[in-house]
Amino acid sequence: MNIRFDLPEELSASAPPEARGLARDEVRLLVASPSAVHHTVFSSLGDHLHPGDLLVVNTSGTLPAAVEAQRAGRPVLVHFATELDDGSWIVELRAPGGPVLDGRAGERLELPGGASLTLLAPADPGAARLWRAEVAVEGSVTGYLTATGRPIRYGYVPRAWPISDYQTVFAREPGSAEMPSAARPFTAELVTRLVSEGVLFAPLLLHTGVSSPEAGEPPQAERFRVPPTTAALVSWVRDRGGRVIAVGTTAARALESSVSDGVVRAAEGWTNLVLGPERPASVVDGIVTGLHAPEASHLLLLEAVAGRSLVQAAYDAAVERRYLWHEFGDVSLLLRR
Repeated sequence: MNIRFDLPEELSASAPPEARGLARDEVRLLVASPSAVHHTVFSSLGDHLHPGDLLVVNTSGTLPAAVEAQRAGRPVLVHFATELDDGSWIVELRAPGGPVLDGRAGERLELPGGASLTLLAPADPGAARLWRAEVAVEGSVTGYLTATGRPIRYGYVPRAWPISDYQTVFAREPGSAEMPSAARPFTAELVTRLVSEGVLFAPLLLHTGVSSPEAGEPPQAERFRVPPTTAALVSWVRDRGGRVIAVGTTAARALESSVSDGVVRAAEGWTNLVLGPERPASVVDGIVTGLHAPEASHLLLLEAVAGRSLVQAAYDAAVERRYLWHEFGDVSLLLRR
């Protein structure tokens, strides 16, 4: 049985916490472990960590990956999801009602500034939502998006916010279609305080694609990199009884994708790993994560880390205490030990 809960519409965060008069690290934090559920604020994260615990963070930066386009004279929104090795892109066409599902191979869309996009083939033969596309722009597509695009947002965020609101303190390498939002509440001051208390940090990279809530689709393949120093530090912490805590589902997916024979090793490339009850986490002991919608595949990943009963207890408590959902909302820390 999957995690079950009803999400009232008013619990979707519609704006960054700063617009609600809060600092980034003043969002609420729900801490769930096998022993109890606690309610606090994110700036108190250190109260629930131990010296020698390791926080693994994603250094991917968010692209302004949404671009207005013309499709046979009609406006459509293009979400640029993932750049492939051959220079083509995975894209999603969106209309106000949701994904556009009647794309055709060879179809050409006009982009601002004289650029264009041609649909090549469905990214997944069994689905009609995502397409592999050739993009004709002057210079790089990433540069074009920086100059022309805006952050991807969905209906629960009614107005536009600048790209700076979609970057985390750890962002170094642009490439994510949507913000790795679990790390958004971290501030430089909080990181400094945690380090001074003996909490360790290690970087990795995973460029996120677009969300995949349609028809229970599994996560798409994503580009990742786990550096040798991060792999070595994970092993060092585990050997000494410390906890390895992924900051976000992206960090958990990347780290678990680098496990070989029970050991984290330096790795990079593409990951198709889908964590869930049938493939539980083997090195991640806990996860800092936002609150995900009832149909999101991310919930299965949370089960893979913390177990179904703990995740269900956390979400029941979050709904009861009226936590806020999605990328601008509140955050949870799920610990399996």
